Amino acid sequence: MTIGLTQEHRDLRDSVRTFVTRHVTPEVVRKAVDAKREELPSYWPALAEQGLLGLHLPEESGGAGYGLLELAVVVEELGRAMAPGPFLPTVLASAVLRRAGHEPLLAELAEGTMIGAVGLRPGGLGLTRAQSGEISVSGVSEPILGGHVADVLVLPVKDGVATTWVVLPRALVETADLPSHDLTRRLSRVSVDGVAVAPGDVLTGLDEHGVLDLAAALFAAEASGLADWATTTAADYARVREQFGRPIGQFQGVKHRCARMLARAEQARVCAWDAARAGDAGAVEDPREASLAAAVAGATSVEAAFSTAKDCIQTLGGIGFTWEHDASLYLRRAQTLRILLGSTASWRRRVAHLTLGGARRKLGVELPAEAERIRAEVRAELEPAGNLEGKERLTYLAEHGYTAPHLPVPWGKGADAVSQLVIAEEMRTAGLRAADMIIGGWVVPTLIAHGNPEQHERFLPATLRGDIVWCQLFSEPGAGSDLAGLSTRAEKVDGGWKITGQKVWTSMAREAHWGILLARTDVSAPKHKGLSYFLLDMSSPGIDIRPLRELTGEALFNEVFLDEVFVPDEMLVAAPGDGWKLARTTLANERVSLSHDSSLGSGGEALLDLVAAAPGEADDERLTTLGGILCDAQSGGLFGLRTTIRSLSGRQPGAESSIGKLIGVEHIQQVWETAMDWAGAESLSGEGGDGRTATWMFLNSRCMSIAGGTTDVQLNIIGERLLGLPRDPEPVPARA
Repeated sequence: MTIGLTQEHRDLRDSVRTFVTRHVTPEVVRKAVDAKREELPSYWPALAEQGLLGLHLPEESGGAGYGLLELAVVVEELGRAMAPGPFLPTVLASAVLRRAGHEPLLAELAEGTMIGAVGLRPGGLGLTRAQSGEISVSGVSEPILGGHVADVLVLPVKDGVATTWVVLPRALVETADLPSHDLTRRLSRVSVDGVAVAPGDVLTGLDEHGVLDLAAALFAAEASGLADWATTTAADYARVREQFGRPIGQFQGVKHRCARMLARAEQARVCAWDAARAGDAGAVEDPREASLAAAVAGATSVEAAFSTAKDCIQTLGGIGFTWEHDASLYLRRAQTLRILLGSTASWRRRVAHLTLGGARRKLGVELPAEAERIRAEVRAELEPAGNLEGKERLTYLAEHGYTAPHLPVPWGKGADAVSQLVIAEEMRTAGLRAADMIIGGWVVPTLIAHGNPEQHERFLPATLRGDIVWCQLFSEPGAGSDLAGLSTRAEKVDGGWKITGQKVWTSMAREAHWGILLARTDVSAPKHKGLSYFLLDMSSPGIDIRPLRELTGEALFNEVFLDEVFVPDEMLVAAPGDGWKLARTTLANERVSLSHDSSLGSGGEALLDLVAAAPGEADDERLTTLGGILCDAQSGGLFGLRTTIRSLSGRQPGAESSIGKLIGVEHIQQVWETAMDWAGAESLSGEGGDGRTATWMFLNSRCMSIAGGTTDVQLNIIGERLLGLPRDPEPVPARA
């Protein structure tokens, strides 16, 4: 995995990784750890020759003419390798100078013949403006990253109530090298006593947040590399380390910890990616967008690196606590980034302030040129639908493949990723909505892939038009997430099957015309192998549907009792015993979509409305909480965006979809719990609203970490399928 998504970015990653393997050896890292003071690493000239120090700078300034995103790919890889040396402070210095329009030093910084460092807060540094016009700086700075080896320093100084940035060569300041928490990249303190500053070295057009935003983007990129290393190292160890007779990664406590580490590492990556791609000049129309992306990265990515480094040591156990293991170096660096950048709480509050001020991140994709040809064809084909209404419109859309364009012709349009996005845009523009198939959206692909022609003709057109409503009859009292425990029986009789059993958690059972049902047709077959997939007429004799009242007080779900319900042979899909395969069916041509709602989601917007309605109650604690929730909301949107971009490039989905589901569920639950907290005692009265109050939403959200596979099962899946951790041991059969 890498921050970049394009082939060019992957090639860049591979090139840097090859360089790192050759030059940033364990011996080089340990030499930096053991050194009395920081020195340029031996590989610095070779690194400079690669042109990586000027990757983000224009060619006329000695750079390569790329941008912050390409630089972030490099920074992530160097962070993953714990590369010693001042790469990060030097490229941050050149990025700041470039943004300020200060050109004279850029070529030397790009060549690596000059080393830069940037202070992030003034500390005791102040600027004095004499009546004569002379400008001078005095005072003592906060600790500065890379100050040991820096030739030029970009320093923030107090200028009245504002912060101004000045450029000072090392020769004009005194530096005190400090004992440093990060042993591979040291800190220094700068002292200045009335040093005159040329007017051209006072950087105009910069504010404190602008420099901190650049720092957040680059620190986040390095943090992504640190988090990736920590997660990979922990998972690799958990696969092979045995205790109590089995690999420790088989214990759910360890497996779930590693899965959550991966979730945080992926969240760090998507936020760093977004901050870098938004950070270049002209990348966004509203500069607040770039600041919001940087603030989300500052609040999320660096904290993720710190927490995964801690969890890595916990997973490693005693070996992780030794001086010889590199885990401590990653912990030290992550914590150094986190403290220098500023507290996570402060970055969360910045996210809250920006969004309350109206900042929103626009999450879109740039479609290829072919999209315009597709758009013209789609627009022409949709035009007649605009003159139709009701059932006629739904029928037209279904017959022309617009209910589910990703499905193959004739049921869909066989639309690729680009076509699907264009169709969605054009239907939204035209105000057209196809039938919402709900459960039918799962039924139709399964029937297309496994049903016979008669089943196709009977069920597919009507479902696509919205004429048939479906329900799903899978879960049972003894078989929730684990469908291997199904006990509903299907007994073969003349002309069909008689089905007896109980289903539970069936939504829409009372409204549905038909249901998809899993039943056991072979009791002698193990686990999933004896299951078969039936189409059940919900009006059949022997079906008893009982509403199941859930904790909200409503009854959206149902229990369904089946007492020797007859199902004709023609309603069995595929062969007996194929039920589990059918239940897991997904077509290769999967649906691609992109949300056009707020990047903060409906829950995030709801919390913002609550704060805006009571501004006097928005203290630091509330703003910190709000900012953290909004970071998770935006992360979810970024996961979806990256998945869409992968689809557009013809690549397989990455970890984003699994991680996005995990984070998204917990985010929604936190949204409505927080909404109740902020409403206070009023949320307990049950008064006000149409029933969909924050209180109802809080109660209803509890099902989200249960339905469709519990969070615990999802963590198992992430641990086993994405990290390769061993599956849970097979249960020992009970003794007779």
